[in-house]
Amino acid sequence: QVQLVESGGGLVQAGDSLRLSCVASGRTFSRNAMGWFRQPPGKEREFVSAISWSGTITYQADSVKGRFTISRDNAKNTVYLQMNNLKAEDTAVYYCAARASVVVVRTRDDYVYWGQGTQVTVSS
Repeated sequence: QVQLVESGGGLVQAGDSLRLSCVASGRTFSRNAMGWFRQPPGKEREFVSAISWSGTITYQADSVKGRFTISRDNAKNTVYLQMNNLKAEDTAVYYCAARASVVVVRTRDDYVYWGQGTQVTVSS
């Protein structure tokens, strides 16, 4: 079992930056591929970014490429999402997720453990 707690969300203006953090506890964190997903108001939860257990492989959704960066610190059991040049369409609840596997994927249904989410609101 892995418990995930996100933090770092808030209300910002378009063009600003935020860094989300996700602290994991429970099973060995370093062997889990991790991901960030988001759910805009009235829409489905969608993939944002993912990272392998070693941190050497990352994936990003096309909508955030060049603006968002995922990273992890296994010594701190933490994964980060650095979000730059935020846009109004980035407004969503952001969720951290963990796989029960070292293999990194983009598919939401392949993630077993989920945090409670943190709200990011970008005003234009």
